[in-house]
Amino acid sequence: MENIGADLEVMKRVPLADEHVAAIREIAEEVEYETGEMVAEVGDPMNRFVYVLDGEIEVVDPYSGGRLVESTLGPTQFMGELAFLNAGSYTLPMRAAKATTTLEAPREKMLDLMSKVPELSDHVITVFSARRRKQFEDHRSSIKLIGADKDSAVQNVARFLSRNRIPFQNYDLDTSEGEGLRLCKIAEHEPSVIFASDMVIDDPTPRKVARLLGLDLGVGEQAEVDLLIVGGGPAGVAAAVYAGAEGLSAIAIEDTAIGGQAGTSSRIENYMGFPTGISGADLIYRGQVQAMKFGTRFVMPRRVVKLTQREDGRFCAELDEDGEIVCAHSVLVATGVQYRRLPLDRLQELEGAGIYYAATEMEARFCAGKEAVVIGGGNSAGQAAMYLSRHAKCVHLMIRGDTLADSMSSYLRDRLEADPGIQIHYNSEVCGLHGEGTLDAVTIKGPDGERRQDCGGLFIMIGAAPNTEWLSDLVELDEKGFVLCGADVGKPMFAETSCDGIFAVGDVRASSIKRVASAVGEGSVVVSSIWSHVAKCHEKMGNDPPGSIDD
Repeated sequence: MENIGADLEVMKRVPLADEHVAAIREIAEEVEYETGEMVAEVGDPMNRFVYVLDGEIEVVDPYSGGRLVESTLGPTQFMGELAFLNAGSYTLPMRAAKATTTLEAPREKMLDLMSKVPELSDHVITVFSARRRKQFEDHRSSIKLIGADKDSAVQNVARFLSRNRIPFQNYDLDTSEGEGLRLCKIAEHEPSVIFASDMVIDDPTPRKVARLLGLDLGVGEQAEVDLLIVGGGPAGVAAAVYAGAEGLSAIAIEDTAIGGQAGTSSRIENYMGFPTGISGADLIYRGQVQAMKFGTRFVMPRRVVKLTQREDGRFCAELDEDGEIVCAHSVLVATGVQYRRLPLDRLQELEGAGIYYAATEMEARFCAGKEAVVIGGGNSAGQAAMYLSRHAKCVHLMIRGDTLADSMSSYLRDRLEADPGIQIHYNSEVCGLHGEGTLDAVTIKGPDGERRQDCGGLFIMIGAAPNTEWLSDLVELDEKGFVLCGADVGKPMFAETSCDGIFAVGDVRASSIKRVASAVGEGSVVVSSIWSHVAKCHEKMGNDPPGSIDD
């Protein structure tokens, strides 16, 4: 199955071309470091591209102060990983192992150079991607989680980091030796999130960790862009790629993790170009990397709570918590849908403590060797059941009707029915939850009455409620809350809403086709219409148009 980034262990080391180094030198300055001097600390912004001219730079273990890995960066190599593209922060400290001279170029100037020299961009991004994959797979990071299996708040942080492909290390609360024991002492043997060497984050949340990682907005009170993309699923990320490529300044806001519901799919096999399959997270992450290469900024986990339109025609989105404002000439609604919450007693209490709405590696870890229950008959539920069957003792798939959903792909139906690790229960539903602190059993109501079923993880994947409350009545919705577009509101283009300048794509659009490929197609195609609208806005203001559109 396809993964993001090549295997760093077997990659052939290729230095940057001489002409590329010369181009970097024109926008950079030489910096000298003495032996032992820190080049970057944990939490420092990746606001410069660091190329080694002479000397040696090592990765430092933030807890012991020693060298973390044997390999170092020497002449012709450069620092950094994918966080550089999104103005993120260092999660590992870097130090000069000997007297070292570097070329250091400001991030914005380096991204501009990369946009003009595709060969340089390809080289840098290939290395950055391989490093991120290596860090993620080897859990090399200064972010340490203690007791995620015992605490829903820590588990929420783990889920956020995992789904966004951010490296971290996870330790059980009862670890009794080595680094885990030392970290447990720092955390006073309580479920905790530790950053750098000794920063214990009080009341940890994904938002607090995102701030430390440079993933939050960080624009002060207000930002101004050409396009605001709300939603980081396939449609939103595809639009982010094409918006950046066509010269639009864009910010994408996502409230959970890049990928949306598609990001929770452990294996997508019917997306063109990936015959061996690819996880939804990796597929969308590839698009995110492309978009960041073209300058689109991703902000998470943030949620738009209100949208207004100013007298000059610009739209202003108010974000949650701090009330920060992002204003744009155009808005793309790509918020998709969310799984419906069941009317079960204690549901909210046990969410994140045995009840989940995604089936990724993180959730699978918590139900390994136990019975798992999946509710739903669509593709997402089917893919979750297939993935969990490789970890759980048995997967019970609950279907309210007497057949799997017509929307489920045929190949998936056949595999579910043939998998001995999956039991499909038709005309059945979960009607009760049991467990103190964490879920340990459910009550199932079926054709033969009610029965209690041991359950290490309940995965709810039913319904499709659109995320449109924040639109503040600026656009017309159907009776279910989906955005009406195109012919339904008298507009010629399929993604145009009733309000000029607001477009909608993907699952949130009324009458859309619920497939990843169609969402990607919609997000790609809509950018030409957005560009035309933004160009008219710039013309009214007396400004040059944003880049040029390729007809």
